[in-house]
Amino acid sequence: MIDWGTIIAGLLTLAIFTFLYGDNPIYRFAESLLIGVSIGYFLVITWQNTIVSLLIKPLVSDGRIGLIIPLGLGLLMLSRFSSRLSFLSRLPIAVLIGSGAGVAIPAMLDARTLRQIDATIAPLWTDGGLAIGTIVVVLGVLTTLAYFYFSRAQTGSLGRISQIGIYFLMVFFGTTFGYTVMSRMSTFIGRMEFLLVDFLRLTQ
Repeated sequence: MIDWGTIIAGLLTLAIFTFLYGDNPIYRFAESLLIGVSIGYFLVITWQNTIVSLLIKPLVSDGRIGLIIPLGLGLLMLSRFSSRLSFLSRLPIAVLIGSGAGVAIPAMLDARTLRQIDATIAPLWTDGGLAIGTIVVVLGVLTTLAYFYFSRAQTGSLGRISQIGIYFLMVFFGTTFGYTVMSRMSTFIGRMEFLLVDFLRLTQ
């Protein structure tokens, strides 16, 4: 039995790979199709899972009158399409940014600040002996902070310490770049496995 879904997905994958030879109509068609299908899928999911499930059904069926407030704010967003009434959209935008910041700031403060501070004040000596990892973390933090200390010339001992901080920064940027490359390679390997196994059936 012909699996048309697999065939279409394989052809579209090959169409995307044609970009390796340069920009061409086949690639532009596949790119436009991907964007159009993604937008359509996103709109359907948003309508069903957000507007219908979280707004219309609770408002109509359960009588949750308080949902009129987010409904009104959402409708005010549509005023952006009118040059005369576009100022009304400032209210829902302000609510969105304020509530988003209120949710994001504590989470980011905990994940990116407090946890980092906690790692630098961990005990240097534990029951198992000297905590080498903690010492490396503390050394990296102090030397990196010394590199960004611009109130005095980085010469002498401060210059040597800041040089060590540069090495820590290089390790960080290198591992970040390596992680990005490996994630892209993982996606590429997944696509190649799909082409060779599911689409071309070379292993069967």
